Amino acid sequence: MDPIHAMRAFVRVVEAGNFTRAADSLDLPKGTVTKQIQALEERVQVKLLNRTTRRVTVTPDGAAYYERAARLLNDFDDLESSMTNAQASPKGRLRVDVGSSTAKLIIIPALQTFCDQYPDIQVDLGVTDRPVDLIGENVDCVIRAGDLQDQSLVARRIGTMPFVTVASPAYIARYGMPQHPSELEKRHHVVGFFASNSRRNYPHEFNKGDERIELAVTYRVSVNESNAHLASVLAGFGISQCVSFQAVPHIEKGELVEVMPEWTRDPLPVHVVYPPNRHLSPKVRAFVDWAAELFAKHPQLQRT
Repeated sequence: MDPIHAMRAFVRVVEAGNFTRAADSLDLPKGTVTKQIQALEERVQVKLLNRTTRRVTVTPDGAAYYERAARLLNDFDDLESSMTNAQASPKGRLRVDVGSSTAKLIIIPALQTFCDQYPDIQVDLGVTDRPVDLIGENVDCVIRAGDLQDQSLVARRIGTMPFVTVASPAYIARYGMPQHPSELEKRHHVVGFFASNSRRNYPHEFNKGDERIELAVTYRVSVNESNAHLASVLAGFGISQCVSFQAVPHIEKGELVEVMPEWTRDPLPVHVVYPPNRHLSPKVRAFVDWAAELFAKHPQLQRT
């Protein structure tokens, strides 16, 4: 039994959920895949899968084996690719994690160009605004805005996210247009945004010349996901600061109104971040270069 083939068969069974789909994806007979899994269990002397007539589930030992095996196969594929001419045609499974608004408005609309350019790369696109453990969750790279928290990771800056302070026309008609940030503490409502891991609400920050104001204002609604945040502002729950690439299309349609445009907020740097052991991977390098070019062309992501 080839241990690499058996390991790959096991990983595909876990990911596909049954032997039939796994066999089809590997272009092997179902019986061959079954024999490979049986031989693997005999080799490691651990039951990896629970089988019934309808479904296959992973045992606790099998789940632990899957995490290690998936990572080893990913590294093995990257090693083989780096030793061949795969620099020109990278291949394999690429696990990317992107913030929800970035995925919806920037990455997904353009992703077909990446898939056309690299047809042998299979993209697993995770979409979440929560922090991701790249090593623990076996993610190849993430795109995130803000300061880097883990200095052990490798990062490439690909853009900048400026903010704009906005409200719905209905909200302005009801509460009036504020002229100074301090008014948000008194007669206005805001839409808050809180961190998924700490539940801490981010402050609203305002700059004008040398004057800097930070407000931890009271909110009626606070969310932890960027698309929900924008939807809450559109629904008239209050004033808030949204990234420009989200807000500008709605301003142009008259669905949002810019508030106190003379008061700005420092833009956030945007990075592609990846573990050090992935920096030579052709598929990761291909995605990073593609994302950098995509962000460089976007009018709302390079403003300083």
